[in-house]
Amino acid sequence: ISAAGPAPGAWPRGAMEAPELWVGFVGAGRMAGGLVRGLLQAGKVPASNILASAPSDKNLDAWRELGCRTTHCNLEVVHRSTLVFLATKPHILPGVLEEIRPAVGSHHIVVSLVAGVTIQTLQRLLPPWTKVLRIMPNLPCVVQAGAMVFSRGSNAGDEEAALLKSLLSSCGLCEEVPESYIDIHTGLSGSGVAYVYLFAEALAEGAVKMGMPGALASRIAAQTLLGAAKMLLETGEHPAKLRGDVCTPGGTTIYALHQLEKGALRATVMDAVEAATNRACDMAKD
Repeated sequence: ISAAGPAPGAWPRGAMEAPELWVGFVGAGRMAGGLVRGLLQAGKVPASNILASAPSDKNLDAWRELGCRTTHCNLEVVHRSTLVFLATKPHILPGVLEEIRPAVGSHHIVVSLVAGVTIQTLQRLLPPWTKVLRIMPNLPCVVQAGAMVFSRGSNAGDEEAALLKSLLSSCGLCEEVPESYIDIHTGLSGSGVAYVYLFAEALAEGAVKMGMPGALASRIAAQTLLGAAKMLLETGEHPAKLRGDVCTPGGTTIYALHQLEKGALRATVMDAVEAATNRACDMAKD
């Protein structure tokens, strides 16, 4: 490969030898699309260095609009990439791993986004030398405000972990954790996004009940959640401290919080996280 790189529109035959990072996605659904938008917006990887595969053009059209390369061949993704993201549906993954296994070399880094599939399973279905990592993103990755955790397999070292964290930080918060935390993250953040949407809906409906137009109430509810989350992250304060700061003696907030406590909001949310975590654990055993 020349220093100038491959000719426009051409995929280099010796992609592994190039100094750039060549990134592949096996599966091109919404979560994978969110991650790739984060990488592109942050300038982490040029679109011309990204190749995505999917069975049909249904999802690939959006990738082509971003300037990425596309294919219907999973093996081509592996051949042309160093870092390979697995982003298929869980029931499809075993067949995909069987298909790509012969092409996976010691230079590859394989990162799974697939829910319910453990690192142990990935390592069993891939060559024994494969550098495997597992990540669990959440839906706000599509707007580069995600919360992600990842764990590494036995052959993935500090270099691979640092590379993945550097890339994924463009899509939001990214933390390395023990794999046992991934199911908890699913209950807290993967599913937790839906809990927040339900709360936002209820906030807005309360305002509508009191006479505010729905569209305005929804915008204000969303901004209220955004501002509260930003304060948590930027101040580092415990949520209880910030909640206390809003409450004045005999004021509106303490009256409202009393109603939430009577409705067992805190215990109900804790039960929701527990239920989703347990379900994630069960899915991994299936």
